[in-house]
Amino acid sequence: MLRFTVLGPVGASFDGREVPPVAPRHRAVLAYLLLHARTAISADRLVGAMWGLTPPDTARAQVQASVAVIRRVLREAGAPELLVTRSAGYVLQTEPGQLDLEEFTGALAGARTAGEVRAALGLWQGQALADVHADFVEEARTRLEDRRLGAVERLAELELEAGNHASLIDELAAQVAAHPLRERLSGHLMLALHRAGRQADALAVARAFRAALAEDQGLDPSKTFLALERSVLHDDEPAPAQPTTRQSHLPYDLPDFTGRAPELARLVESPTRNRRVVTISAIDGMAGIGKTALAVHVAHRLAEHFPDGHLFVDLHGHTPGQVVCQASTALEMLLLQLGVTPDRLPVTLADRAALWRSELVNRRVLVVLDNALDADQVRSLMPGASNSFVLITSRRRLVDLDGAFTLSLDVLPADEAVELFTTIVGDRAVADQDAVMTVLRLCGFLPLAVRIAAARLRHRSTWSVAYLAERLGEQGRRLPELSTAERGVAAAFTLSYRQLDEDQQRMFRLLGLHPGADVDAYAAASLADLPLWRADEVLGDLLDAHLLMQHEPGRFTFHDLLREHAGATALEHGPEEDALARMFDHYLYTASQAIDLLFPDGTARRPRVLRPGTPRLELADRDGAAAWLDAERVNLVKVAVHAADLGRPGYSSAMSITLFRYLNNHAHFLDASALAKAALRAAENDGDLAGEARALIDLAVTQKRLGLTGPAVEYARLAVSRHEELGDRFGEARSLLALGRFRLEQGAYDEAYTFSRRAAEAFDEVGEPINRAAAECGYAAAYREQGRYEEALAVLDRARAVFRSHGHTSGEAHVLHSIGLVNHRQGHNAEAIDHHLQALAIYRELRMKAGEMEVLNSLGEAFRSAHDPARAVEDHTLALDLASSMYDRWAQAQAHAGLAHAHRDLGRSDLARAHAAQALHLLTELRSPEANGVRLLLAAL
Repeated sequence: MLRFTVLGPVGASFDGREVPPVAPRHRAVLAYLLLHARTAISADRLVGAMWGLTPPDTARAQVQASVAVIRRVLREAGAPELLVTRSAGYVLQTEPGQLDLEEFTGALAGARTAGEVRAALGLWQGQALADVHADFVEEARTRLEDRRLGAVERLAELELEAGNHASLIDELAAQVAAHPLRERLSGHLMLALHRAGRQADALAVARAFRAALAEDQGLDPSKTFLALERSVLHDDEPAPAQPTTRQSHLPYDLPDFTGRAPELARLVESPTRNRRVVTISAIDGMAGIGKTALAVHVAHRLAEHFPDGHLFVDLHGHTPGQVVCQASTALEMLLLQLGVTPDRLPVTLADRAALWRSELVNRRVLVVLDNALDADQVRSLMPGASNSFVLITSRRRLVDLDGAFTLSLDVLPADEAVELFTTIVGDRAVADQDAVMTVLRLCGFLPLAVRIAAARLRHRSTWSVAYLAERLGEQGRRLPELSTAERGVAAAFTLSYRQLDEDQQRMFRLLGLHPGADVDAYAAASLADLPLWRADEVLGDLLDAHLLMQHEPGRFTFHDLLREHAGATALEHGPEEDALARMFDHYLYTASQAIDLLFPDGTARRPRVLRPGTPRLELADRDGAAAWLDAERVNLVKVAVHAADLGRPGYSSAMSITLFRYLNNHAHFLDASALAKAALRAAENDGDLAGEARALIDLAVTQKRLGLTGPAVEYARLAVSRHEELGDRFGEARSLLALGRFRLEQGAYDEAYTFSRRAAEAFDEVGEPINRAAAECGYAAAYREQGRYEEALAVLDRARAVFRSHGHTSGEAHVLHSIGLVNHRQGHNAEAIDHHLQALAIYRELRMKAGEMEVLNSLGEAFRSAHDPARAVEDHTLALDLASSMYDRWAQAQAHAGLAHAHRDLGRSDLARAHAAQALHLLTELRSPEANGVRLLLAAL
């Protein structure tokens, strides 16, 4: 019979004859395969196990050579072919009784007497993996040694219960000397010494343990240890040691476990508060979110509350290369861990479940069921009438598990992610916190990604945090960087993807093509060409599988790393041009519908779009239209820019034209600029002169709003020229109107008047009374700056009548504001304030922040002239807040200048100087003639 050993030197024997030893590297590969017997181990995983993150170039070749040598040696010894190759990797197919580690585990599970435990311990032939050197060895050896020490502690309990304390003292003293931080060993030695009449020696053991624990870990002993110490101190006989089958099968608790305080509090509270019924808690979350780490940490925190055992089973619901653990197999593992002997194990699932419930009736056991596939997999594993605690982890929400408290994990908060990364990396992270935050953002604050990135940096002594951030930031490199031979973010995501059904996989891929921030069911239905109800159902499935997140009801988004993975998966699967076309049609149609409701006067000038063939959202009123545009704004801009990048100029141009008034009036200037640039690029590439002309004027307006008056003038001049070439009098008029406004702010009042007058005449020619009225407001402003106040007011009165007759409230607000400006110049401050307040009320009702911002600055000027500088400060401050949020540098400059004057009037020289300096800086950059006046103010302060 073939027999392998890992509990000591690693080796093999066949029918009692030693198999010739192999070289150290081959022995390390054999050891790793034995520790993972009957599990497929890929070559990459073996490379990582041997060399960690720094394998040599020949690593894969060395692994293959090792496998070949192991096969040859076993074959020459007469052993059967046990090391086979599968699609998932190499498998060492050991059978029961062939591996000393498995024999030890089985013998210990069935042991009831001290002799049986000693027999199990007799299988150890020294330090585990004694002659193996590889990256994986230290962690594996620590784990095995912990299991050996658990058996030693169990042996001591049985010997003490049998009254063999005197013969146990020397054996325990040696173990305590070798393992001074092992609390149970020290406790057993104390008890043996006390029962032998050696109270002083027993208390010395207690003091030594306390000192060692404090020095090494900064901790105090447990309550159980303290109670034993008190009993010895008072020379009382501690409660007799009871025979116990308690075993702790928990994995080790991460020494650098970080954060999760609210989650810990919720998980720890429930089982400690309710001790009379079984407590079930289920932790769910996306791959790599830290579910197992949290569950194991909670289990260790709660261990002392469950004296009858701490059980752990990996159900392999989401483990690469592993078959999902069936409920019957899981019950076998749990019953063996609980101490049920193999001969008592029933055959059927129902009988095993019944025995499991029966064994737990009078016990308090902590059970961790890790990596569950779904609720069906764990339902048979639930205790019946018991005081036990079951903690389950799964990537899916276990909504069908009745009576369970569920907790969905989110990514780490920034401060906890920084703490985790810094704990692993050390001084390099402390020295460059800005780079650390960049790395963490690129990791999406996902614990697995953070740990892998930190481990990669820790093993690269020449790397800086900034260099790691640079590597992670390179296009297409982030997911490959966040992987090791043992684990990887992309691999974890891939397994979650493969467990989806066909519709769910397709939706996941298609959402990866979406360039925007989030989706609703209508957008998803358009991408997948599904009925609305089915799209909503599939989105819910992806949400339950933690492949999507829901930041508000009805709107779904990806974690950043999952978005990248979905996009890569979509590219691997093949093009989906029809899906993108359907999505473009959905957004353009709904946006056009919304804009028509908000701005009906411009309907004839906007492109008409066809009704899409996918489910349509029919907007009923202005409020619904505004709400939809506000929710979808980022998506609409990104989708339009994406269409331009994909060579669909018609779509990007149509969306730019459709959205311009909404974006401009609501002060989304950066979005308007991005959209206009995309439309211009697409039109130029397609040779579309009309589209180019329209994009130029939109771009001119947005550049002006962003404080770039010089470029705005140039774009406007180009737009005038293009429209003249096309013979488009409406487009020419619109370009002239914008050019007039820009030249007005540059102080070229005569030109401003001329351009505005030409625009009014052109609008008149094409039958555009509202736009003519807007152009008249333009040359009324030129009149105002030239001191021709009565002429300005006459023109504004005519324009106001036109706006009123057409129900154009925003135009009327503009006129009211303009009249107020003229009143202010005339020194009629009360009238100016009244007109400004009327305009402000309209702009706020219409939610037009750009107009609100301009009026607030004008109100500040009027109130200051009316000798109310305190109110001026309030209005200019509100204007500055709006201007800053909208990146309107011109309005920021106006607000700073107004605040400088108002604070000066209030005697606040320091504040006045600070605002004047800001205003001067901005106005100088904007090349505004108003800079001279602010310069004089600053000199006088």
